Amino acid sequence: MSLVSLNTLAVGEKAYVSKLGFGAKDRRRMQDIGLIGGTRVECLGKAVSGDPAAYLIRGAVIALRSEDAAKIAVSKI
Repeated sequence: MSLVSLNTLAVGEKAYVSKLGFGAKDRRRMQDIGLIGGTRVECLGKAVSGDPAAYLIRGAVIALRSEDAAKIAVSKI
């Protein structure tokens, strides 16, 4: 499977988290909201401008800025 950035998912697409490309502080913040390896995510919607986007992560809806989502590598389902 090839890896893509989380921000490239279209609305309704699902994927599994593969890798986080953050420094220690931001990596911890992402892990705290449930983004760890193997976590299933689904893109629920995007703002008209495309930023931010809403993702379903471990039963919670989380909005992420495009610049943050670009640092999360996922493999599509």
